[in-house]
Amino acid sequence: MITSNAEYTLAIRARNVDKRFGAAVALDGFHLDVHGGAILTLLGPSGSGKTTALRLLAGFDRPDRGSIEIGGRPVVDEGVFVAPENRRVGMVFQDYALFPHLTVARNVAYGVPRTERRRRVRETLELVGLAGKEDRLPHELSGGEQQRVALARALAPEPKVILLDEPFSNLDAALRSRVRNEVAAILRQAGTTALFVTHDQEEALSMSDFVAVMREGQVIQAAPPADLYQYPVDDWVAGFLGEADFMEGDARQGTVSTPVGVFPTELVGRVRVMIRPEAVSLTPDRDGGAVVRERQFFGHDQLVTVRLPDGTPLRARLGPTPNLDPGEPVSVAVKEALTFPVPDQADLGDHAVRAAK
Repeated sequence: MITSNAEYTLAIRARNVDKRFGAAVALDGFHLDVHGGAILTLLGPSGSGKTTALRLLAGFDRPDRGSIEIGGRPVVDEGVFVAPENRRVGMVFQDYALFPHLTVARNVAYGVPRTERRRRVRETLELVGLAGKEDRLPHELSGGEQQRVALARALAPEPKVILLDEPFSNLDAALRSRVRNEVAAILRQAGTTALFVTHDQEEALSMSDFVAVMREGQVIQAAPPADLYQYPVDDWVAGFLGEADFMEGDARQGTVSTPVGVFPTELVGRVRVMIRPEAVSLTPDRDGGAVVRERQFFGHDQLVTVRLPDGTPLRARLGPTPNLDPGEPVSVAVKEALTFPVPDQADLGDHAVRAAK
């Protein structure tokens, strides 16, 4: 979990939150800390509890158990439940939820005290780059502009926290990348704490200060994106966060042997070895032993799958060269790997990851 020496800097603090829908467990001991001014993304597969957590933070649903603080103020606790409109939480919905019959300015002004409306509309539209479009209707704007109107509307009342539920899912792929970068820049410029929900790993890693990975109603690991990618807490998180190939081996006397080399490890017994494609290099070699099975060329890079002498497949993420054709023999080198306990033999309370370089 994310921790802080100064608890008062936390914009969101959730502890031991449970939520069930009938027999279905949506959240099970959910813990989360979000630092003030940070962008944190809840990332997980469908059914992991992300949206339920967001709805509880917003106040749309009540938990069965647990406590939630926003800006240091309890909003959920034993005998305490603060209504959504009194939590100082802004919300950006998946479909933007703009009022189609209201202008941009009137959409943004919604929820702002009357005496502050003119100033806050002007300030937030300048912040999101829509100054001069105050009199447009939502249908007269592009998808990216509608997204920024929704963000401006959430920012205008000066909330403690902004919650964003899959905010880019309605945009096409080319626009999605640009808009998410714009939104992250706007949030950082405003200094606003934001919590995103997404199932898109690239989106979470590229725009967040912290990523909290969820599984079965719990946060499994929360860390800065680079730390999360390089040092996942277990093999499930490792595989979920990016491309990875796994091999098993027996760890003895500080090493584990695999078809692509021997790697150091602090584990003992049966282990899983994870290899990222970017850690693999290939060299054309008639005596290399491995054979190219498939090549996907993307221009700036390529993903090459080889078959090792024992039949094990392995992927390599390379630059645009060398040109490797299916059937071509190559030698394989792996610069680093991570090792994990084999799940059915591991102490489930200690999924320590060990770097093997």
